[in-house]
Amino acid sequence: MGMVCFCTIGMIRAISGMGGGGQVDPTAANNANTALYATFSVAGVLSGGLYNVLGPRVMLPAACSSCLLFTASFLYYNHFQSQVFLVVAGVVGGVGAGMLWAVQGAVMTSYPPPHRKGMYISLFWVIFSSGGVVGGLIPFFLNFHRQVDSVNDGTYIGFMGFMAAGTLLSFAILPPSKVIRDDGSQCTLTNHSKPSTEAIEILKLFKNWKMLLLAPAAWASNFFYAYEFNNVNAAQFNLRTRGLNNVSYWAAQMLGSIAIGYVFDLRSLTRKRRGFLGIGTVSLIGTAIWSAGLVNQLDYSFQDMPDPRLDFMKSGFRFAGPYVLFFSYGLFDAVFQSMIYWVIGALADDSETLSRYVGFYKGVQSAGAAVAWQLDTRKVPMLTQLIVNWALTTVSYPLLTILVALAVKDEPAVEGDELKRYKGSDLSDTGFGDDDVISKETN
Repeated sequence: MGMVCFCTIGMIRAISGMGGGGQVDPTAANNANTALYATFSVAGVLSGGLYNVLGPRVMLPAACSSCLLFTASFLYYNHFQSQVFLVVAGVVGGVGAGMLWAVQGAVMTSYPPPHRKGMYISLFWVIFSSGGVVGGLIPFFLNFHRQVDSVNDGTYIGFMGFMAAGTLLSFAILPPSKVIRDDGSQCTLTNHSKPSTEAIEILKLFKNWKMLLLAPAAWASNFFYAYEFNNVNAAQFNLRTRGLNNVSYWAAQMLGSIAIGYVFDLRSLTRKRRGFLGIGTVSLIGTAIWSAGLVNQLDYSFQDMPDPRLDFMKSGFRFAGPYVLFFSYGLFDAVFQSMIYWVIGALADDSETLSRYVGFYKGVQSAGAAVAWQLDTRKVPMLTQLIVNWALTTVSYPLLTILVALAVKDEPAVEGDELKRYKGSDLSDTGFGDDDVISKETN
């Protein structure tokens, strides 16, 4: 799943990370992203249930193909400067993104054993973020000596090559009914659900108190992209430096995901305490980074843009501070989203429930992103955008803490690399022989 997202969403994120989708004027990309995320907000919620009906084998190839179309629309825009194709491709891409992230979320949260979810989330995020690193290198090298601010055709064609490979890889994902965990348990006992059942269960999510506590964090988790990519990376740096920053942003995500995954899987703590420690760690990191962002943002605005823009080879010491800040934004993105995925994964273990939870999360997340891209299009002051992002993420921490306290059940203390194992139990009803050893988990 990490490799599929490496080749598809990883490349899409690299395009977004350049600011303005690699174009001089970010308006077209903002409108395309608004269409994508507005559609995604609906498709994300519905795709959680659709996953239980169709499974990953049908949804993933279709979703990956939509990434190809979205990237092709930027290639078209390079020549014809028409936003119609961009917006239409954004709508189709939003549907595809909803399906892809529903599959990804279900796989990442329901396939791992309960005591290894932090590690599995980190593993996925490292592979996925390395797609952004490779994707960032494409525009960096292909546009290194160009003096214009829009990327060339070869950049988009290179992205599309990776996306085609990801579409082929998507056929390798096993459905949950065929996945057996290390402890002998299955991700699901059913092959397919009924559309009517899923429709009812999806509607119930909107009055589910767990999802309501999760909603502010979900809204915030992609809201900051418009600000970071357009008003930090694109506003302060020239084209080739934006490519370098893009690489660094996703590399920072790899480091952040590894670090926070370790915190959430600490063997010496119960599940609840790991949750509290992880949320507290993320809150400290977020507060420090947004504080630094405030200091940086006070130096420029839409009315007083940096001129000339920073270049990593020519700007000297002036380049260091904004570069480290953008790197830190990438690290925060990884720890913040990994935190949310861990909390979702701790609420249940079965694929059906978690796919709906993840679908709700991605739907609310995308609605927030759609609003954020339009706020930037309408030139809402950069300082205002930063403060809103900071406030949204800060409000999320106490609400997630309450959610962990009330909804997450502790598991037995874990020592070493595995759960305590027991022999001599009556295993006749489990399908295991008397000599087999299985893990036991209590509620």
